[in-house]
Amino acid sequence: HTESGYREYLSGGGRHASEARALLAEVLKPRWEVGKKFRDCAGCPELVVVPEGSFLMGSPSSEEGRDGDEGPVHRVTFARPFAVGVYEVTFGEWEACMSGGGCGGRRPHDAGWGRGRRPVINVSWEDAKGYVEWLSRETDKEYRLLSESEWEYVARAGTKGKYHFGSRISSSRANYGHNEERTVPVGIYSSNAWGLHDVHGNVREWVEDCWNGNYHGAPSDGNAWESGNCHRRVLRGGSWYVGPRGLRSADRSRNDPGDRDDDGGGFRVARTLD
Repeated sequence: HTESGYREYLSGGGRHASEARALLAEVLKPRWEVGKKFRDCAGCPELVVVPEGSFLMGSPSSEEGRDGDEGPVHRVTFARPFAVGVYEVTFGEWEACMSGGGCGGRRPHDAGWGRGRRPVINVSWEDAKGYVEWLSRETDKEYRLLSESEWEYVARAGTKGKYHFGSRISSSRANYGHNEERTVPVGIYSSNAWGLHDVHGNVREWVEDCWNGNYHGAPSDGNAWESGNCHRRVLRGGSWYVGPRGLRSADRSRNDPGDRDDDGGGFRVARTLD
C-alpha cells in the first residue's frame, strides 16, 4: 500500500487497473485544501489554508504614498501552502492562553474599549511570541508569527494595488484614521479574496522579522529576515489610528520588541502544515 506499489500495479493493466487508478489518485490528493478553514482547539484562532505561489513584494516607485523602505520590489516564492489566522488574535483567545497557564498570566489593558472579539492590544512582540509558543504546546502543532513576506503575500491575496480592494479606501472598508476612535470587533469588514479580515487597519500586527531599512538582501523564500536591527521588530497593516497611507499593503513600521500600546500591539498567527 505505497505510491510506488500502486504505480507498479497500474502499469501491469488487468481487470483491477481502474481500482488502482482510484487508489493512486487518493494517495496523491493534497491533504490540505486551499481555502479550508479550521481550528485546532475550541479556544484556538480560526485558520485558513493559503496557497503556495509567488508574488512581487514591495511597492513600485509610482505608488502614491510610497516610502523608501518598501523597495526594491523583489519576488518571493512560497513552496508550500500554510495556514494563517482569519482574524487578528482576540482578547478572548488571549484569555484562553492565560487560563491555560500561558502568556505569563498577563492580562493586557483594553483601554476601556471592551474585550471578547476585539483584537488584543497592548501586547509586545515578546508577548506575541509567548502566545504562539503556548499555542504550539497546547496543540502539538507548529504555530508562529508570520514572516513579513508571508504577511504581505496573504494581505494582498493575489492583488498588486495599494489595498487588496483597489486603489481607494473608505470607512466602509476598514477601521482607520480615527473613524471609530478605537478598535472594533474583528470581522466587521469584508475579507480579502483569501478569507482574511482586517489586514488594513484596526491594529498593527507584529511579524517575526528584524527591521531592515530596505529589501536589499531580503530572503526570497518566504522565511523571516532574522538579521539586521533586531532591537526593532516589524509591524504591518496600519491601525484605527493611522491614515490611508499607513494602511497600504506595502507599508512598513517598526517598534521595540518590548513596547506595548493600543495602536500597534496586535498580531495574527501562522501555522506550518504537516
